[in-house]
Amino acid sequence: MSFERILIANRGEIACRIARTARRMGISTAAIYSEADEGTPHVRMADRAVCVGPPPSAESYLDIEAVLEAARSTGADAVHPGFGFLSENAEFVEALSGAGITFIGPPPAAIRAMGDKIESRRLASAAGVNTIPGVDRALADVDEAVAVAREIGYPVMLKASAGGGGKGMRIAAGEDEVREGFRGATNEALASFGDGRIFVERYVERPRHIEVQVLGDGHGAVLHLGERECSVQRRHQKVLEEAPSPFVDEGLRARMGVQAVALARAAGYVSAGTVEFIVDPERRFYFLEMNTRLQVEHPVTEAVTGLDLVEWMIRIAAGEALPFTQDDVRMDGWAMEARVYAEDPERDFLPATGRLLRYRPPRAARGSAPEGAAAPGAAADHPAAGVRVDDGVEEGGEVAVWYDPMIAKLVTAGRDRDEALDRLEMALDRYTVRGVTTNLPFLAALARHPAFRAGELSTAFIDEHFPAGFAAARVAPPEPAHLVVVAAWMRREIDRLNAAVGADPGAGDPFDGVDREYVVLVGGGPAGGDDDRGERAHPVSFPRDANGAVEVEHESARVRYRVETDWRPGLDCFEGTLNGTPIAVQVERRGHGFRLAHAGHADLYQVLSLRAAALRAVMPVKRPPDLSRFLLSPMPGLLVRVSVGPGDEVTAGQEVAVVEAMKMENLLRAEQDGTVAAVLAEPGASLAVDQPIVEFEAP
Repeated sequence: MSFERILIANRGEIACRIARTARRMGISTAAIYSEADEGTPHVRMADRAVCVGPPPSAESYLDIEAVLEAARSTGADAVHPGFGFLSENAEFVEALSGAGITFIGPPPAAIRAMGDKIESRRLASAAGVNTIPGVDRALADVDEAVAVAREIGYPVMLKASAGGGGKGMRIAAGEDEVREGFRGATNEALASFGDGRIFVERYVERPRHIEVQVLGDGHGAVLHLGERECSVQRRHQKVLEEAPSPFVDEGLRARMGVQAVALARAAGYVSAGTVEFIVDPERRFYFLEMNTRLQVEHPVTEAVTGLDLVEWMIRIAAGEALPFTQDDVRMDGWAMEARVYAEDPERDFLPATGRLLRYRPPRAARGSAPEGAAAPGAAADHPAAGVRVDDGVEEGGEVAVWYDPMIAKLVTAGRDRDEALDRLEMALDRYTVRGVTTNLPFLAALARHPAFRAGELSTAFIDEHFPAGFAAARVAPPEPAHLVVVAAWMRREIDRLNAAVGADPGAGDPFDGVDREYVVLVGGGPAGGDDDRGERAHPVSFPRDANGAVEVEHESARVRYRVETDWRPGLDCFEGTLNGTPIAVQVERRGHGFRLAHAGHADLYQVLSLRAAALRAVMPVKRPPDLSRFLLSPMPGLLVRVSVGPGDEVTAGQEVAVVEAMKMENLLRAEQDGTVAAVLAEPGASLAVDQPIVEFEAP
């Protein structure tokens, strides 16, 4: 059995990734798209494409009948769902079966069993899988929740039976928190899943989140492909993943693998799936849930096993048997994955929308390895070595409000964890995105954090190491003087280019008049510095006796650097070496200087001549406008409602407005007591970041 055409029931990067494997296998593809996605990369990659409805996913990508009709009309004999949308919808699988179309994934019974957290706990217990102490039934009311929590012992986790993605979950350390958490989790579960059933289990403090990839065929074979560590999370959403785990030894890997396979067999599982565990500091592990689909982080498993999971999902759905055994599975090397999102980490990770004015992912190696692997494909020291980028966007495209704001998955592989991490750090610094705010600086700061480098991980990693939130200007670059040198070098190259334009060829060397001394002013924010603007001044000079050399004064020391680079004005990324050390820096022109981003650090670097710096020192400081009387929109989005009117008295914490963005409603509250002076935006308005919504009277 083989497939002639596969319909890819998804969008974005995962749709593109599935299409690449299908093309390599000689299988035709069909895409579906909403009206908002017309002309996007995943649509153009497919051999055929069908619009399934308007932008809201409920009216397009989640419309079973529309997707089914797309499969019929394109002549698809199989459907790959990717992840999200209909990938774990048993009714969709049954509808496909009724139409004689193969679902590339597990049978509906397995989806139902594992999609219900209460049922999956029961099944896991019966299969001999370690489960967290708790109850395997829905709680009748809040009083039962309190009684069960007291019996289990605090802290506890209240969880929605139909939950996922961190929704419908609350941690409670006492009776009052159980009561409040039960109501909140129930309401969130009803709103998100239409199912308000809640159960409770003991909360394992500071756990690691480690998952095991399983693969089963229709001939009775079920294998595991090792583990992935997914402990670095924000609000229960994974941020960085890796394979293997730096915490798992061979014995623990074998025990977790045996239980993952046992659960898959008990569920009658066929295709690729993931059994998730939490592991405490003593290496005791407990079943968390099973995802009956391809995981976002599947590329790291592909990189270390050399197996293309999408290919094997297709082959298994076509009736093939796995031609290898558990003993044949090997994990070779190390792989890391960073999820690149359109979001603002300095505004509590609020989602961002807009047009990708510039999009330049780091160079990736493709070729000799399976599609799934982040294969070298180049010399080991080549920038593209061990780098894979899974994306579904392009320059000029839109990050729309209708869908998840993930832009890409950046995957790096190496012979060991240090090499994979080194490549990840450099690739993050080479990743250029303009037009929308992204989490790239935050990812770079995480990858370079000493605790992460040491493998000291838990699901509380971000909360523990970034308790005050994230600000790129507060992140110290590995070598602060390097960025001063880079800024001065680029400014002098611009000055040299300007001097050469229109110069008289007979008037001598036009570069003689270009400054050889500058002052680089770093910052200008609230961090403090050499003057009340908060800037730190660093003199820089270009010696006449050494072409390519820069001398910089930094922390009372004078250091000379040899700069080697092909950078020229207009490039968004400075790549080169400083005294032989490779460096990549993101560059945005800002007047006489630049906003530089490197290794999680980002700040303003103004490069002035000595005369300009002297004059600036005596100029008055322009104070920013006082916006404390305004309620500002923290993100672009739709103003759903305004809960106050002119003349209303409000108290701190009171609801003022609600803004919807990326399918989520964001409640905006008053920061202090006050009186409303004016309402500046009406419900239904499309808001920009920092657009005033309400003005309050001056105190």
